[in-house]
Amino acid sequence: MLTHLLSRALARRLATGAHYSTTPVCASATAFCYRQTSLFSSSSSSQIPDSNVVQHLENEDILNRPFSSEPSTSTSTISIDRSGLFNPPEHSHEPSSDTELVKHLKGIIKFRGGPISIAEYMEEVLTNPKAGFYINRDVFGAEGDFITSPEVSQMFGEMVGVWAMCLWEQMGRPDKVNLVELGPGRGTLMADLLRGASKLKNFTDSLHIHFVECSPALKKLQHSTLKCRDEDNKADDVEKISVSTLAGTPVSWHPTLEQVPSGLPTIIIAHEFYDALPVHQFQRASRGWSEKMVDVAEDSTFKFVLSPQPTPATLYLMKRCKWSSSEEIANIKQIEICPKAMELTQTIAERISSDGGGALIIDYGLNRVVSDSLQAIRKHKFVNILDNPGSADLSAYVDFPSIRHAAEEVSGDVAVYGPMTQSQFLGSLGINFRVEALLENCTDEQAETLRTGYWRLVGEGEAPFWEGPNEETPIGMGTRYMAMAIVNKKHGVPVPFL
Repeated sequence: MLTHLLSRALARRLATGAHYSTTPVCASATAFCYRQTSLFSSSSSSQIPDSNVVQHLENEDILNRPFSSEPSTSTSTISIDRSGLFNPPEHSHEPSSDTELVKHLKGIIKFRGGPISIAEYMEEVLTNPKAGFYINRDVFGAEGDFITSPEVSQMFGEMVGVWAMCLWEQMGRPDKVNLVELGPGRGTLMADLLRGASKLKNFTDSLHIHFVECSPALKKLQHSTLKCRDEDNKADDVEKISVSTLAGTPVSWHPTLEQVPSGLPTIIIAHEFYDALPVHQFQRASRGWSEKMVDVAEDSTFKFVLSPQPTPATLYLMKRCKWSSSEEIANIKQIEICPKAMELTQTIAERISSDGGGALIIDYGLNRVVSDSLQAIRKHKFVNILDNPGSADLSAYVDFPSIRHAAEEVSGDVAVYGPMTQSQFLGSLGINFRVEALLENCTDEQAETLRTGYWRLVGEGEAPFWEGPNEETPIGMGTRYMAMAIVNKKHGVPVPFL
């Protein structure tokens, strides 16, 4: 528009025989642009009404100056119609109460132009690099949001250590073994395992511990729990290596299982790791199975909606249905599937197939299709899944049959055992004898703690011996949690699945 006005003004001067000014055209244009900038800046003010407005530049405007050196008496004006200019709507400058994670989630939904899957929502809520639930804090124990079995009693880690030592024996006592823990929390399980196995020095000397962990805060806790010291290791071209002083065992950290070095027999422990993997939910609708998604509601909160079209996760739904009987599928209205659990299991099975060893999976779950189990826990209480994302733990029941099928599908060199209840697993490994031995040399207070911890690990329902406040009654995990093993066939059947 500026070019058009300049050309029109110049043409008018030339047509009337005016002489060129000594001021260059570019200077005139610059002056005009300055005036235009000032004018247009005022147009964005909230004082400007919505009706069509015409602004006039009087004869003192640069474009109305005479091109000759003689003074001009011209009174011509230029009219600028601003009716078509964009006037942004009024908006509040009040600070938003949304957290950074909520803004991030809404940004993803806005960018996509539609809802996101529950799996993507869950992954962002738990492991977003800046605001994920697990990333920058300690969420375990009485002061955290939930308590895991290793935090309940040292006996849990000791029994897992018995399982690992037995498998090591069946593997032929190899000199070097990768002992991998997925999502090790504070490192309590591994610390109890090493203390319990300290008398079997051949076993602990063979170990190189590998933690698969994405949280910087938890890495520091694990380093402290295992009483690690950092040493120079110039021989291996590595600046520093961490060694646990509990057993003189080297410790390394990795963001994924794939980054754990291969080539050595491997023992993998996944305790309460699978339940935190993101799940997709499908709901039976009139048009068939539709994926449940997360969208932004009119009041700017989050809401659930159903996808109108098939989604990429439908392929995994079809696979899960193929692994089930038609009767089982016909009797449910919702299905939860976890593609990442299937992929992780295949990675584990491939590693065990090529390197030897086995994996132990302990988690709460079902030995059938999971229908609708996704839950949120904040400060030991259940809360709404969509409420204040990032402030509560999200988890879902583990679908143990899908783990079995995924492992068997990828390799014929591995065998899958279980699931069995946690009570059966720990009982068969000798937890009953262990608690009796500990009770012989403890105070009354320690004895109460041991009995409470024992019940939580192997009991079912409320503890019958409890005499304290009702709201603190120990609840047994013995039947809600299950154990499954994936082992290279050449090692035979692992204990206690014989």
